[in-house]
Order: sequence, then C-alpha cells, then structure tokens
Amino acid sequence: MRKIRIGIAGYGNLGKGVELAIRQNDDMELAGIFTRRDPSTLKPLTAGAPVFSMDQVQDKQNDIDVMIICGGSATDLPKQTPELAKYFNVIDSFDTHARIPEHFANVDKAAKESGHLAFISLGWDPGLFSLNRLYAESILPNGKSYTFWGKGVSQGHSDAIRRVKGVKRGIQYTVPIEAAMDAVRSGSQPELTTRQKHLRECWVVPEEGADLAKIENDIKTMKNYFDEYDTTVNFITEEEFDAKHNKMPHGGFVMRSGLTGDGEKTHQMIEYSLKLESNPEFTASVLICFARALARLKEEGATGCKTAFDIAPAYLSKLSGEELRASML
Repeated sequence: MRKIRIGIAGYGNLGKGVELAIRQNDDMELAGIFTRRDPSTLKPLTAGAPVFSMDQVQDKQNDIDVMIICGGSATDLPKQTPELAKYFNVIDSFDTHARIPEHFANVDKAAKESGHLAFISLGWDPGLFSLNRLYAESILPNGKSYTFWGKGVSQGHSDAIRRVKGVKRGIQYTVPIEAAMDAVRSGSQPELTTRQKHLRECWVVPEEGADLAKIENDIKTMKNYFDEYDTTVNFITEEEFDAKHNKMPHGGFVMRSGLTGDGEKTHQMIEYSLKLESNPEFTASVLICFARALARLKEEGATGCKTAFDIAPAYLSKLSGEELRASML
C-alpha cells in the first residue's frame, strides 16, 4: 500500500515535532518541508528531506496527500489554512477557542470550493480535551465540567514576560491549584474563579542592574495576563535558567462531576489527564494520527472542513476494524 505523503508548512518546534512523529508511523513519509525562510538555511532532522520555499507550494500539489500547517494561531493559521486548503488537504492546530467557528467557516468554504478536505483545531486542547468534554457532558447531562491546564509552559505568557523592561530571559508555568481540583473531585461542584483554579509561576533572568521590584510589579499587574492570578516571580541566573527551564512541558485535566439515579443523589466523576514532557512533540503526534484519518476520509470522497468531533476513532488507527475489535474493544 502506498504511504501517505505528508507535507509540513512551517518549521518551528511543532514542525520539527511532526517530522519526528512521521518516523514512528511506517504508513507515512515526509514529502517536503515548506518555509518562509531561505530553504538553504534549514537543516532538517531527517537526512535528505526536501525543503522548499513557501512560494513554491502550489507547484507541489500532486506530491502531497496531507499538508500539516504548523504556524501560530494568532496570525498565521487564520490566513494560511484557508489559503492552503485551496491546493491541498490540510490539518492545523488552531487553538484560539473563541475564534474556532469563524476559522471553521473560512476553511470550510475554501476546502469545498476546491474539493479538498480540511481538519482544524487538532491537538490536545482543542482536540483530545474537546472530545473528553463532549463524551463527559453527553454521559452526565446533570453535572458541571472543569478544565485545568498545567503544570506547563505557556508560550504566550512567557513571551509577555520577556517584553517587560529589564527582563533578559523569562518563562512562565501555568499551575493548577490542587485544592480546587480536590473540591471538584469531592462532588461539591464548586463555582471557581480564575484565581482559584490556576496560579502563574514566573522564572526571570534580569538584565544587569535592573530594578527587580519594578520587574515583579510590572509582571504581576499586567492586564489580561497576570493581574487576575496569584503570581510568583522568581529571579535566577542564566546558568540555572539553561539547566532547569530548557523544555516545554504541559498537560492538564478535564473533569465532569455529575449526578445520576433516583433523585439524582449518586455522584459520578469523570477525569481525563495528560502529563507531557514536550507540548509540541505531543501535539505533532495528535496531528499525525489525524492525518491518517484525513487520508482515509478523502479516499471516501469527503470534502470541506471537519473537527475532532466528526472523526470516527477507528480512522485514527493503522489497525483494521477486525484487529481493533479483537485487541482493544
């Protein structure tokens, strides 16, 4: 059987993660990496991997079965995904939750007009967490759902720290508050404020001679980032930063506390969690298994845009229906 030919659009942390994930799936092959940088400056992790300029992307329509778009959600994906859906079957990890309906409509229009198939907002949240929220709320209609994120690196908040005057390097971890999670597990279905659910832990390498008190205050009072949270700011050396803060862990929990039975007095608890040493590598692995599903659905004639809610789980696996029923059901 011919391997699924994967293209990678964008070669940052996520693009490199996709490249590595392809190696773990023997029904796929890397068909090309597309970059806005000078292709000659890229050194792929895979020897001999072809690298092209994004300006050449339309010339490769017949060489790629699924294009995985690895740009950022703020400015890249809203433009790139509908544009590339004109020429390829595409997948992205668009994660601005409030804008997903708008993004879906734009991509759906482009994909249907071109006869292509597109999957959007795949990863772990949105993506796997979305599926778990759907399952939990469908199973326990009388209940309350909670999502906790972390402990993990927030790239957006880390970038915000680095923009503070006097900060040389910085990283921020989102940390779920154990007391809040224990309250949810108890079945009390608490109403939790933003401050009660998460805290923010910042590690900063200051510029020489910087005003540490001002840096701490500027971070803690930053609107839309830290002002609604209990935030700690820790100052460290560059050596400690390199030794202890050189990875991108993340994860979180989806919880549903519900009631069933006569009089609805029986407490039921659903909890799903992820603990990730590398956010981009895990997200890439999710994208790759959905690439398999996309290739299968496209063979069946599907077009337009779909999300994780629309994909039958069996399409994600290399195993046949018979094998799945015998080994996993």
